[in-house]
Amino acid sequence: MQGARLRSIVPMFGGATRYVETLDAILAFVDAHNPSTDELVGWHRGQFANVSSADSIMRRVRYLRKVGFLAETDDGWTLGPNGEQYTDGHDTATLLRIMCDRNVGLRSLLYALAVGPMTVEEIGSQQLDTHPELGWDPEETDMPKQRANWLRSMGLVEKRSDEYALTDEGRAFVEGAVENWAGSDWAVEGSEREEMTAGTYETVVQTRAVDPEFRATALSRYERTCPVSGVDHAGLLDVAHVLPWSDYPEYRADLSNVLVLDRTHHAAFDRNLFTLDEEYRLVVQPGFETDSEVLERTILNRDGERVGVPDGAVDSKYLRQHNEGLAWV
Repeated sequence: MQGARLRSIVPMFGGATRYVETLDAILAFVDAHNPSTDELVGWHRGQFANVSSADSIMRRVRYLRKVGFLAETDDGWTLGPNGEQYTDGHDTATLLRIMCDRNVGLRSLLYALAVGPMTVEEIGSQQLDTHPELGWDPEETDMPKQRANWLRSMGLVEKRSDEYALTDEGRAFVEGAVENWAGSDWAVEGSEREEMTAGTYETVVQTRAVDPEFRATALSRYERTCPVSGVDHAGLLDVAHVLPWSDYPEYRADLSNVLVLDRTHHAAFDRNLFTLDEEYRLVVQPGFETDSEVLERTILNRDGERVGVPDGAVDSKYLRQHNEGLAWV
């Protein structure tokens, strides 16, 4: 069984968009020759100009071993289980699944980029906000750049001037990932916050589970706080879709189509007891009555009040479309 997911993603030689090409060449050499460590170092020196440091080469080799692409035996280097799986077809989907399973942050970065292009500084902030256990210096740019470059090498991200953006292939992946990775496990490490896993939870619409990295990315955009109630315990927060999950599958993985609400207010939103207008003002269903002091304080008494949804967190067109279906708005 593989160990904990890796916090550091190591670049490959050959350039920012050639990581996968270099990986393919390494795996082909190892598969054909079962090289010793000296032979593997020598092959790198022969393949890449200005690459001579054994330490630098072995840093990359050890990373590939941790990911499961390579394995070291008494007889030399061989393909690891993930190397064998990937080289069976050399398809991007398999490679991406391996990299996302073994490395913290790649999926959440794809979700974040689906909202819009990001600079390397913004990528760094997003990664640290969503995955605080990464723990690198906030001024560091190499670590976020390496994540972006792995995705560029897979054809999922492209660089536009000083920003990184999803390609069509990257966007297609994101659309399915929120469900495809729903059963995966991920938790904040080295933190007193409770685990953020892909627990299935009931809503008025249906029972569902989402990718824990999608959930974590959404929560980080809201500073892990419900804007209506102020609840700030991650275990009590849900990802609530503005345009419903069951009716709009094309928007399930769109972060700008979700609100982060505590479970009580998520249920109230799904039951159309309140909504938000395009200015994030709370609009209460006429005739809604309650003896609950909490609901009175957080919903009834705040009718018309702007709640603390971060600017741009929800696309106004989704709120408009949602509210057009409510006769009382």
